[in-house]
Amino acid sequence: MGNRESGVGERSGLSRARATDGPADSRFPIPHSRRLRLAVLASGRGSNLQAILDAIASGALEATVAGVFSDKPDAVALQRARDAGIHAEALRARGFASRDDFDAAFFARVDSVAPDLVVCAGYMRIIGAAAARSLAGRMVNIHPSLLPDFRGLHTHRQALDAGVARHGASVHFVTPELDGGPVIAQARVPVLPGDDEDALAARVLAREHPLLVASLRLFADGRVALHEDRVHIDGRALTGPLQLSCNNAFA
Repeated sequence: MGNRESGVGERSGLSRARATDGPADSRFPIPHSRRLRLAVLASGRGSNLQAILDAIASGALEATVAGVFSDKPDAVALQRARDAGIHAEALRARGFASRDDFDAAFFARVDSVAPDLVVCAGYMRIIGAAAARSLAGRMVNIHPSLLPDFRGLHTHRQALDAGVARHGASVHFVTPELDGGPVIAQARVPVLPGDDEDALAARVLAREHPLLVASLRLFADGRVALHEDRVHIDGRALTGPLQLSCNNAFA
């Protein structure tokens, strides 16, 4: 088998954090006889969805998008999915008595496409605790900050207000705590003098796309799992998020 630890950077574009021995969740790896099935959740334009579709089309990601789901019927992400011949549907929260009632109906539709992994890619609705627990270890989110810094909305404004030198994006497991699940991987970008929210957001978005694809490749290769609230790579617990390598030529 060899030392797979060194292969993370080679195969996924991610450099390893130091890990400690430990078991992995039995839900992964995905059997090699089939491709990783993804359900993608999105509320807006779907640029991260498009990055996934492009990576699959180019052969950079061995996966299938089984369905795209939204809480916004006019989300551009839904049209991207339909243009690609992928099942797409939306469900409005209006008319449901509670968040849990909406989540139950929404995730029943998600479950109908039998995903191995649910990917929140710009899904802006808070997911209730019951739904998050039911999908523990099988749902990830991409968030535009270096978690645990700047949870919630307006992360680029938060970063600028805080005067940080580095900002970026994180892929993490979804848990009942808002943007609080264990972080799998991150990509960092510099905050430059004169940056406003739009400039910083564009720089982060350029790193979000490869970060998400590289992280999903780990799932497709059966290498990542959540066990006892810790991220495991190749059966070993990480002591810090993986970091996406880049030359930081953004300015």
